[in-house]
Amino acid sequence: MEEVLRTNDPVKLSYAQHLLSEAGIEGFVADQHISAIEGNIGAFPRRLMVRAPDLAKARLALSGVEQG
Repeated sequence: MEEVLRTNDPVKLSYAQHLLSEAGIEGFVADQHISAIEGNIGAFPRRLMVRAPDLAKARLALSGVEQG
């Protein structure tokens, strides 16, 4: 799995997941549980991961999404 987005913003994460879905790419959110446990203080950003063969297509789909 390859990381395509790392963010503390749940809205940005949801939007990125939507864009991947529209492009036909399956995404996986890593660090979702640790982020919830730490109390949403923003210490542990969530990572959006895709399969290695989908990496280039995913980066293109997410090109308009600001990192951070």
